[in-house]
Amino acid sequence: MSPFFVDENIAKAQTPDTKLYKSEAVFEEMKEKIFAPSWQFIGNTDLVKESGDVYPFTLLEHYLDEPLLLVHDKEEKIHLLSNVCTHRGNLLADKPCKTSNLRCKYHGRLFHLDGRFLSMPEFKEVENFPAKNDDLTQVPFFQWGKFLFASVDGQIPANLFLKEMMDRVGWLPVDQYVFKPELSREFMVKANWALYCENYLEGFHIPFVHAGLNAVIDYGNYSTELFKYANLQLGIAKDDEDCFDLPASSPDYGKKVAAYYFWVFPNMMFNFYPWGCSVNVVHPIGVNETKVSFYTYIYDESRYNLGAGSNLDTVEFEDEEVVQLVQKGIRSRFYKFGRYSVKREQGTHHFHRIISSFI
Repeated sequence: MSPFFVDENIAKAQTPDTKLYKSEAVFEEMKEKIFAPSWQFIGNTDLVKESGDVYPFTLLEHYLDEPLLLVHDKEEKIHLLSNVCTHRGNLLADKPCKTSNLRCKYHGRLFHLDGRFLSMPEFKEVENFPAKNDDLTQVPFFQWGKFLFASVDGQIPANLFLKEMMDRVGWLPVDQYVFKPELSREFMVKANWALYCENYLEGFHIPFVHAGLNAVIDYGNYSTELFKYANLQLGIAKDDEDCFDLPASSPDYGKKVAAYYFWVFPNMMFNFYPWGCSVNVVHPIGVNETKVSFYTYIYDESRYNLGAGSNLDTVEFEDEEVVQLVQKGIRSRFYKFGRYSVKREQGTHHFHRIISSFI
Protein backbone atom coordinates (compact mmCIF):
# COMPACT_ATOMS: atom_id res chain seq x y z
CA MET A 1 0.00 0.00 0.00
CA SER A 2 1.24 3.50 -0.83
CA PRO A 3 2.53 5.51 2.15
CA PHE A 4 0.22 8.25 0.94
CA PHE A 5 -2.93 6.14 0.91
CA VAL A 6 -5.84 7.81 2.72
CA ASP A 7 -8.98 5.83 3.51
CA GLU A 8 -12.10 7.23 1.85
CA ASN A 9 -13.93 6.89 5.16
CA ILE A 10 -12.84 9.99 7.07
CA ALA A 11 -13.84 8.40 10.38
CA LYS A 12 -11.27 5.64 9.81
CA ALA A 13 -8.64 7.57 7.86
CA GLN A 14 -5.13 8.50 8.93
CA THR A 15 -3.14 11.38 7.44
CA PRO A 16 -0.45 10.50 4.86
CA ASP A 17 3.11 9.55 5.70
CA THR A 18 5.12 12.65 6.69
CA LYS A 19 7.46 12.01 3.73
CA LEU A 20 4.81 14.00 1.84
CA TYR A 21 6.23 17.14 3.48
CA LYS A 22 9.86 16.14 4.06
CA SER A 23 11.11 14.14 1.08
CA GLU A 24 13.01 15.85 -1.74
CA ALA A 25 12.18 12.91 -4.00
CA VAL A 26 8.44 13.26 -3.35
CA PHE A 27 8.68 17.03 -3.90
CA GLU A 28 10.22 16.41 -7.33
CA GLU A 29 7.71 13.67 -8.16
CA MET A 30 4.82 16.05 -7.48
CA LYS A 31 6.14 18.45 -10.11
CA GLU A 32 5.18 16.20 -13.01
CA LYS A 33 2.42 14.13 -11.40
CA ILE A 34 0.45 16.95 -9.73
CA PHE A 35 1.45 20.38 -11.03
CA ALA A 36 2.04 19.66 -14.74
CA PRO A 37 -1.43 18.14 -15.38
CA SER A 38 -3.37 20.58 -13.17
CA TRP A 39 -4.30 24.20 -13.88
CA GLN A 40 -2.60 27.34 -12.63
CA PHE A 41 -3.81 30.92 -12.27
CA ILE A 42 -1.65 33.12 -14.52
CA GLY A 43 -3.25 36.57 -14.16
CA ASN A 44 -5.86 38.44 -16.14
CA THR A 45 -6.63 39.70 -19.63
CA ASP A 46 -5.48 43.24 -18.75
CA LEU A 47 -1.91 41.96 -19.12
CA VAL A 48 -2.47 41.97 -22.90
CA LYS A 49 -5.23 44.52 -23.43
CA GLU A 50 -4.48 45.50 -27.02
CA SER A 51 -3.49 43.89 -30.30
CA GLY A 52 0.26 43.34 -30.36
CA ASP A 53 0.67 43.17 -26.59
CA VAL A 54 3.10 40.47 -25.46
CA TYR A 55 3.60 39.44 -21.83
CA PRO A 56 6.37 36.93 -20.96
CA PHE A 57 6.37 35.08 -17.64
CA THR A 58 7.60 31.88 -16.04
CA LEU A 59 4.98 29.43 -14.82
CA LEU A 60 5.79 28.50 -11.21
CA GLU A 61 9.34 29.83 -11.33
CA HIS A 62 11.88 27.64 -9.51
CA TYR A 63 9.50 24.65 -9.73
CA LEU A 64 7.80 23.97 -13.08
CA ASP A 65 10.00 26.79 -14.42
CA GLU A 66 8.21 26.93 -17.80
CA PRO A 67 8.82 30.10 -19.89
CA LEU A 68 5.54 31.23 -21.52
CA LEU A 69 4.18 34.10 -23.60
CA LEU A 70 0.74 35.63 -23.32
CA VAL A 71 -0.06 37.29 -26.66
CA HIS A 72 -2.95 39.39 -28.04
CA ASP A 73 -2.91 38.92 -31.82
CA LYS A 74 -4.17 41.06 -34.71
CA GLU A 75 -7.49 39.18 -34.83
CA GLU A 76 -8.15 40.19 -31.18
CA LYS A 77 -7.51 36.66 -29.91
CA ILE A 78 -5.40 35.79 -26.88
CA HIS A 79 -2.84 33.00 -27.18
CA LEU A 80 -0.60 31.30 -24.67
CA LEU A 81 2.62 30.16 -26.29
CA SER A 82 5.94 28.65 -25.39
CA ASN A 83 8.47 31.47 -25.03
CA VAL A 84 11.22 29.25 -26.46
CA CYS A 85 12.42 29.68 -30.05
CA THR A 86 12.15 26.42 -32.01
CA HIS A 87 15.60 26.94 -33.57
CA ARG A 88 18.09 26.97 -30.69
CA GLY A 89 15.95 27.44 -27.59
CA ASN A 90 16.49 31.14 -26.99
CA LEU A 91 13.80 33.04 -25.06
CA LEU A 92 11.82 35.16 -27.51
CA ALA A 93 10.85 37.92 -25.07
CA ASP A 94 12.24 38.88 -21.68
CA LYS A 95 9.94 41.79 -20.87
CA PRO A 96 6.43 42.99 -21.82
CA CYS A 97 6.30 44.70 -25.21
CA LYS A 98 4.14 45.56 -28.21
CA THR A 99 5.03 44.05 -31.57
CA SER A 100 3.62 42.95 -34.93
CA ASN A 101 5.52 39.63 -34.96
CA LEU A 102 7.66 37.58 -32.61
CA ARG A 103 11.32 37.69 -33.63
CA CYS A 104 14.12 35.76 -31.97
CA LYS A 105 17.07 38.06 -31.21
CA TYR A 106 19.56 35.21 -31.54
CA HIS A 107 19.29 34.22 -35.23
CA GLY A 108 16.25 36.13 -36.48
CA ARG A 109 13.61 33.39 -36.65
CA LEU A 110 10.20 35.07 -37.04
CA PHE A 111 6.76 33.93 -35.87
CA HIS A 112 3.22 35.20 -36.26
CA LEU A 113 1.57 36.38 -33.03
CA ASP A 114 -0.39 33.14 -32.92
CA GLY A 115 2.88 31.19 -32.83
CA ARG A 116 2.99 30.00 -36.45
CA PHE A 117 6.43 29.98 -38.09
CA LEU A 118 6.85 32.89 -40.51
CA SER A 119 10.43 32.97 -41.77
CA MET A 120 14.06 32.14 -41.03
CA PRO A 121 17.22 33.58 -42.63
CA GLU A 122 19.89 31.30 -44.16
CA PHE A 123 17.69 28.19 -44.18
CA LYS A 124 17.05 27.71 -47.95
CA GLU A 125 19.07 24.49 -48.11
CA VAL A 126 17.37 22.83 -45.14
CA GLU A 127 15.22 19.86 -46.20
CA ASN A 128 11.65 19.28 -45.00
CA PHE A 129 11.52 22.78 -43.60
CA PRO A 130 9.45 24.35 -42.16
CA ALA A 131 7.63 21.56 -40.34
CA LYS A 132 4.90 21.66 -37.72
CA ASN A 133 7.45 21.55 -34.92
CA ASP A 134 8.91 24.84 -36.16
CA ASP A 135 5.78 26.58 -34.87
CA LEU A 136 5.73 27.70 -31.25
CA THR A 137 3.89 25.31 -28.97
CA GLN A 138 0.36 26.41 -28.11
CA VAL A 139 -0.09 25.94 -24.37
CA PRO A 140 -3.61 25.07 -23.13
CA PHE A 141 -5.27 27.98 -21.36
CA PHE A 142 -8.71 28.77 -20.02
CA GLN A 143 -10.51 32.07 -19.43
CA TRP A 144 -13.22 32.92 -16.92
CA GLY A 145 -14.17 36.59 -16.95
CA LYS A 146 -10.81 38.33 -16.75
CA PHE A 147 -9.12 35.40 -15.01
CA LEU A 148 -6.69 33.25 -17.01
CA PHE A 149 -5.47 29.73 -16.26
CA ALA A 150 -2.85 27.51 -17.87
CA SER A 151 -1.84 23.86 -17.84
CA VAL A 152 1.44 22.68 -19.35
CA ASP A 153 -0.09 19.23 -19.76
CA GLY A 154 -3.74 20.12 -20.35
CA GLN A 155 -5.03 16.55 -20.54
CA ILE A 156 -7.57 17.13 -17.75
CA PRO A 157 -10.21 19.69 -18.83
CA ALA A 158 -10.20 22.95 -16.88
CA ASN A 159 -13.93 22.59 -16.23
CA LEU A 160 -13.29 19.62 -13.93
CA PHE A 161 -11.36 21.99 -11.66
CA LEU A 162 -13.31 25.23 -12.03
CA LYS A 163 -16.93 24.46 -12.97
CA GLU A 164 -18.43 24.39 -9.48
CA MET A 165 -16.87 27.74 -8.60
CA MET A 166 -18.01 29.35 -11.85
CA ASP A 167 -21.54 27.99 -11.40
CA ARG A 168 -21.85 28.98 -7.75
CA VAL A 169 -20.72 32.61 -8.10
CA GLY A 170 -21.35 33.07 -11.82
CA TRP A 171 -23.63 36.00 -11.00
CA LEU A 172 -20.63 38.03 -9.81
CA PRO A 173 -19.26 40.57 -12.34
CA VAL A 174 -15.83 38.91 -12.48
CA ASP A 175 -15.15 40.53 -15.86
CA GLN A 176 -15.36 43.93 -14.14
CA TYR A 177 -12.93 43.17 -11.31
CA VAL A 178 -9.90 45.47 -11.29
CA PHE A 179 -6.50 44.15 -10.29
CA LYS A 180 -4.83 46.31 -7.63
CA PRO A 181 -1.07 45.62 -7.51
CA GLU A 182 -0.62 48.10 -4.65
CA LEU A 183 -2.95 45.97 -2.51
CA SER A 184 -1.40 42.64 -3.55
CA ARG A 185 1.26 40.85 -1.53
CA GLU A 186 3.81 38.04 -1.61
CA PHE A 187 4.86 36.08 1.46
CA MET A 188 7.67 33.56 1.92
CA VAL A 189 6.69 30.73 4.25
CA LYS A 190 9.17 28.25 5.74
CA ALA A 191 6.91 25.25 5.21
CA ASN A 192 5.89 22.74 2.56
CA TRP A 193 3.25 23.95 0.11
CA ALA A 194 0.87 21.12 1.07
CA LEU A 195 0.89 22.14 4.75
CA TYR A 196 -0.14 25.66 3.75
CA CYS A 197 -3.04 24.29 1.69
CA GLU A 198 -4.13 22.01 4.52
CA ASN A 199 -4.34 24.98 6.84
CA TYR A 200 -6.57 26.82 4.36
CA LEU A 201 -8.81 23.80 3.89
CA GLU A 202 -10.29 23.70 7.37
CA GLY A 203 -12.02 26.29 9.49
CA PHE A 204 -11.30 24.19 12.57
CA HIS A 205 -8.43 26.49 13.59
CA ILE A 206 -10.32 29.80 13.20
CA PRO A 207 -11.38 30.19 16.87
CA PHE A 208 -7.85 29.32 18.03
CA VAL A 209 -5.71 31.22 15.50
CA HIS A 210 -7.81 34.05 13.99
CA ALA A 211 -9.47 36.12 16.70
CA GLY A 212 -10.37 38.93 14.29
CA LEU A 213 -11.95 36.63 11.69
CA ASN A 214 -13.73 34.65 14.39
CA ALA A 215 -15.38 37.87 15.58
CA VAL A 216 -17.26 38.32 12.29
CA ILE A 217 -17.75 34.71 11.09
CA ASP A 218 -20.43 32.45 12.54
CA TYR A 219 -18.21 29.45 13.30
CA GLY A 220 -21.18 27.26 14.20
CA ASN A 221 -22.58 27.62 10.66
CA TYR A 222 -19.23 27.34 8.88
CA SER A 223 -19.58 24.58 6.26
CA THR A 224 -17.49 22.73 3.66
CA GLU A 225 -18.72 21.37 0.31
CA LEU A 226 -16.55 18.93 -1.66
CA PHE A 227 -16.22 18.67 -5.45
CA LYS A 228 -14.00 16.55 -7.69
CA TYR A 229 -10.93 18.82 -7.73
CA ALA A 230 -12.15 21.72 -5.61
CA ASN A 231 -14.12 22.61 -2.55
CA LEU A 232 -15.99 25.49 -0.98
CA GLN A 233 -15.95 26.78 2.56
CA LEU A 234 -18.96 29.02 3.11
CA GLY A 235 -18.42 31.83 5.60
CA ILE A 236 -21.64 33.01 7.26
CA ALA A 237 -21.67 36.41 8.98
CA LYS A 238 -22.72 36.88 12.60
CA ASP A 239 -24.71 40.00 11.70
CA ASP A 240 -26.36 41.50 8.62
CA GLU A 241 -23.50 43.83 7.73
CA ASP A 242 -20.85 43.19 5.08
CA CYS A 243 -22.72 40.34 3.39
CA PHE A 244 -23.31 39.62 -0.28
CA ASP A 245 -26.45 40.96 -1.91
CA LEU A 246 -27.37 37.55 -3.28
CA PRO A 247 -29.66 37.18 -6.29
CA ALA A 248 -32.75 35.00 -5.92
CA SER A 249 -31.18 32.53 -8.37
CA SER A 250 -28.30 31.80 -5.97
CA PRO A 251 -28.54 28.52 -4.03
CA ASP A 252 -27.38 30.57 -1.01
CA TYR A 253 -30.19 33.12 -1.28
CA GLY A 254 -31.46 34.01 2.18
CA LYS A 255 -28.14 33.26 3.89
CA LYS A 256 -25.86 35.91 5.39
CA VAL A 257 -22.86 34.97 3.26
CA ALA A 258 -19.78 36.97 4.24
CA ALA A 259 -17.29 35.05 2.11
CA TYR A 260 -16.97 32.26 -0.43
CA TYR A 261 -13.67 30.45 0.12
CA PHE A 262 -12.98 28.30 -2.93
CA TRP A 263 -9.94 26.05 -3.10
CA VAL A 264 -8.96 24.55 -6.47
CA PHE A 265 -6.50 21.66 -6.59
CA PRO A 266 -3.65 21.73 -6.12
CA ASN A 267 -2.68 25.21 -4.94
CA MET A 268 -5.21 27.96 -5.73
CA MET A 269 -7.60 29.82 -3.44
CA PHE A 270 -10.32 32.20 -4.62
CA ASN A 271 -11.72 34.22 -1.73
CA PHE A 272 -14.80 36.16 -2.81
CA TYR A 273 -15.96 39.03 -0.60
CA PRO A 274 -18.59 41.73 -1.20
CA TRP A 275 -15.75 44.07 -2.26
CA GLY A 276 -14.16 41.70 -4.79
CA CYS A 277 -11.73 38.79 -4.69
CA SER A 278 -8.39 37.80 -3.22
CA VAL A 279 -6.73 35.16 -5.39
CA ASN A 280 -4.05 33.22 -3.54
CA VAL A 281 -1.49 31.03 -5.31
CA VAL A 282 0.62 28.69 -3.20
CA HIS A 283 3.88 28.37 -5.10
CA PRO A 284 6.29 25.53 -4.18
CA ILE A 285 9.91 26.69 -3.99
CA GLY A 286 11.54 23.92 -1.98
CA VAL A 287 10.49 20.97 0.13
CA ASN A 288 10.15 23.31 3.12
CA GLU A 289 9.83 26.69 1.42
CA THR A 290 6.75 28.20 -0.22
CA LYS A 291 5.85 31.54 -1.79
CA VAL A 292 2.23 32.62 -1.32
CA SER A 293 0.97 35.33 -3.68
CA PHE A 294 -2.13 37.36 -2.80
CA TYR A 295 -3.64 39.04 -5.88
CA THR A 296 -6.28 41.62 -4.96
CA TYR A 297 -9.17 42.33 -7.33
CA ILE A 298 -11.59 45.12 -6.41
CA TYR A 299 -15.18 45.56 -7.54
CA ASP A 300 -16.73 47.77 -4.83
CA GLU A 301 -14.07 49.95 -3.18
CA SER A 302 -16.57 51.31 -0.64
CA ARG A 303 -16.74 47.85 0.96
CA TYR A 304 -13.03 47.06 0.85
CA ASN A 305 -11.38 45.86 4.08
CA LEU A 306 -14.70 45.25 5.84
CA GLY A 307 -16.12 42.08 7.41
CA ALA A 308 -14.54 38.71 6.65
CA GLY A 309 -12.46 40.30 3.90
CA SER A 310 -10.69 42.72 6.24
CA ASN A 311 -7.16 42.62 7.69
CA LEU A 312 -6.06 39.85 5.32
CA ASP A 313 -2.40 40.54 6.07
CA THR A 314 -3.03 39.80 9.75
CA VAL A 315 -4.81 36.55 8.88
CA GLU A 316 -1.88 35.58 6.65
CA PHE A 317 0.70 36.24 9.36
CA GLU A 318 -1.32 34.14 11.81
CA ASP A 319 -1.54 31.27 9.30
CA GLU A 320 2.14 31.60 8.42
CA GLU A 321 3.20 31.32 12.06
CA VAL A 322 1.23 28.18 12.78
CA VAL A 323 2.12 26.44 9.49
CA GLN A 324 5.83 27.02 10.06
CA LEU A 325 5.51 25.48 13.52
CA VAL A 326 3.75 22.45 12.00
CA GLN A 327 6.62 22.07 9.49
CA LYS A 328 9.00 21.78 12.42
CA GLY A 329 6.66 19.46 14.30
CA ILE A 330 6.15 16.89 11.55
CA ARG A 331 9.93 16.39 11.39
CA SER A 332 9.82 14.93 14.89
CA ARG A 333 10.71 11.25 15.23
CA PHE A 334 7.72 10.96 17.56
CA TYR A 335 5.07 12.14 15.06
CA LYS A 336 3.84 9.48 12.63
CA PHE A 337 0.34 10.48 11.49
CA GLY A 338 -2.82 12.24 12.63
CA ARG A 339 -6.57 11.64 12.44
CA TYR A 340 -9.34 13.85 11.00
CA SER A 341 -12.23 15.63 12.64
CA VAL A 342 -15.22 14.22 10.79
CA LYS A 343 -17.13 17.48 11.27
CA ARG A 344 -14.37 20.01 10.63
CA GLU A 345 -11.64 18.51 8.45
CA GLN A 346 -13.47 17.19 5.39
CA GLY A 347 -11.50 19.60 3.17
CA THR A 348 -8.10 18.42 4.40
CA HIS A 349 -9.13 14.77 4.04
CA HIS A 350 -10.39 15.50 0.52
CA PHE A 351 -7.07 17.20 -0.37
CA HIS A 352 -5.07 14.19 0.83
CA ARG A 353 -7.32 11.83 -1.13
CA ILE A 354 -6.70 13.77 -4.36
CA ILE A 355 -2.93 13.86 -3.78
CA SER A 356 -2.99 10.11 -3.19
CA SER A 357 -4.84 9.56 -6.49
CA PHE A 358 -2.29 11.62 -8.42
CA ILE A 359 0.90 10.10 -6.99
